[in-house]
Amino acid sequence: MTASRSLADFDYDLPPELIAQHPPRERSASRLLHLDGRTGHLADRRFPHLLELVNRGDVLVFNDTQVIKARLWGEKASGGKVEVLVERVLDAHRALAHVRASKSPRPGTALLLANSVRAEVRGRHEDLYELAFAGDESVLDQLARHGSTPLPPYITHAPDAEDDGRYQTVYARHPGAVAAPTAGLHFDEALLAALRSKGAELAYVTLHVGAGTFQPVRGDDLATHVMHEEWYRVLPETIAQVQAAKARGGRVLAVGTTAVRTLEAASLTGELLAGEAMTRLFIQPGFRFQTVDRMITNFHLPKSTLLMLVAAFAGHANIRKAYEHAISQHYRFFSYGDAMLLERQG
Repeated sequence: MTASRSLADFDYDLPPELIAQHPPRERSASRLLHLDGRTGHLADRRFPHLLELVNRGDVLVFNDTQVIKARLWGEKASGGKVEVLVERVLDAHRALAHVRASKSPRPGTALLLANSVRAEVRGRHEDLYELAFAGDESVLDQLARHGSTPLPPYITHAPDAEDDGRYQTVYARHPGAVAAPTAGLHFDEALLAALRSKGAELAYVTLHVGAGTFQPVRGDDLATHVMHEEWYRVLPETIAQVQAAKARGGRVLAVGTTAVRTLEAASLTGELLAGEAMTRLFIQPGFRFQTVDRMITNFHLPKSTLLMLVAAFAGHANIRKAYEHAISQHYRFFSYGDAMLLERQG
């Protein structure tokens, strides 16, 4: 990776055996690579060492979205096989979804999913299909009963009971994500309690992570890339916690790229604002951060927008060095892998 802004600058070679296929036995048992973006200094730590790196008066901001069982298999009325991945729930009975089939379904096409869920294609919105779900139960209730946990494409096993629990943060409370905010997977209740006891504050935002988080950047010119759209909400109490932390000299530590994107999307005017909105914010080198001072994140896919985000935050050359170090030291990569603590470069 170099300092320019072409897609090739965010590529790297990853041995396949470093892609974590299962979570560690305990949530907080992962490793933590600490990168100071100001100096480029690297330190190998364990995740519980985070307690030593957070000060009284700091605020940690978590994304409290909950992963829904968004994947369903079934067939069209014609008998053709179909796979549905719900991207966004619109209301009690409608959702936008990715639909894979031998032929693109037309409006009016009836789907039978998981032998129990009936839905009808109502139309198409760019790459997504609007589906209307039949029955008295809401979309979310039907997915909870009949859907499957939507593991990322690089995890090769079928989701099981372990994934249902571990591909979810312990503080998840607002259903709507189709991918986990994976930096949060390292936190257990004991670590959260220890952070509170130390005098750090815990705050929450909500961003419903979409399947687009795994989509590659297709063009070499990053200026032409359009981010997938995601819904977020920032509550007034979170803003009050962030402002109070900054006023007392504390630092804002965002847990995960989704928390970073939420806080920075809500700060684009120069002031952190409460409310809910859709965002396509694409953070890449050159972006000016308004709110976040530090972040915790996992290791990201080559050529991904998430890798570009961390390069913008901690410095392109610093991230390149950190990833080279992580590979040489056999860190575990991606959703079930190890973590990084990044100090902002500027």
